[in-house]
Amino acid sequence: MSYYLLFVHLFHIILIGGLFIYVGIKKTSLKPNFYNFLFGLGIILFIYHGYKTYNKIINKKNPWINLFHMFIVSPLLVYIGSNKGKVNNMYYELLLMLGFTSIGYHSYYLFLDI
Repeated sequence: MSYYLLFVHLFHIILIGGLFIYVGIKKTSLKPNFYNFLFGLGIILFIYHGYKTYNKIINKKNPWINLFHMFIVSPLLVYIGSNKGKVNNMYYELLLMLGFTSIGYHSYYLFLDI
């Protein structure tokens, strides 16, 4: 396994999964600056994965993971961040599910690649 893949898996297991679960549990009791962070993270995520999608399409590779980040994860973060927590609980539950999914998916591939 390359160090890049190891970093990607651990990053998603520890930081991203933990962040999404934390936000999903805390819901509206987060500090206002944290919602700005989520908004900015969603924008950066969209731009980064848009660039990666473009490169994968040019190189004739499958960009499905990048498209998932662009059209599922990023809009959810932007929506929660821009509304400063004044959203339906469903969106926090979606983020909570994405956190558990991220941990499970990346743990599976981490142990599969070792």
